[in-house]
Amino acid sequence: MTDFQWPWEYKFPPFFTLQPHEETRNQQTKVWSDLFLRYLKHLNKFQVNINETSFPLFYNEALNRRLSPETIHHILEHLQRTGHAAPLDKRRIEWQVYWYTLEEYANMVHDWIQETGQINAICTLYEIASGENSEGKEFHVIDEAVLLNALRILENKGKCEVVQLDDGYGVKFFQ
Repeated sequence: MTDFQWPWEYKFPPFFTLQPHEETRNQQTKVWSDLFLRYLKHLNKFQVNINETSFPLFYNEALNRRLSPETIHHILEHLQRTGHAAPLDKRRIEWQVYWYTLEEYANMVHDWIQETGQINAICTLYEIASGENSEGKEFHVIDEAVLLNALRILENKGKCEVVQLDDGYGVKFFQ
């Protein structure tokens, strides 16, 4: 894995403090949100805990600067509003983060199913997320919990049916 290329803002100490001026704060939030998505994609990581104090995304060791939990919440709540994150617990400590929205993942998977002629076939989540047929697709190596959430969107639209199997989930796709 190649080293991650941090943006210049990450090396700028004020970037780690939520700015009081609304326009500046909005721009800062946008840059942080993009950074969250790019960095987590780089790591192939779909879950974060706001208490991971040494996580490089939250802590720049070279500057000895750290995002406050309030700032992390602010960024994650922005990602939630844009469809890129959801809290996993009531205290909002654990978060699931999506590089694409669940709707986008759902459409990618359904398009791939149609392209590969798998309509009316049953696939396991493993086949979709990690199978050799999905290599090169944006959803390849997706976290199965995220995939399941995306499939629920398709299920609500009548485009698939998710079924519980002995060792996980399967899904049958429709036109």
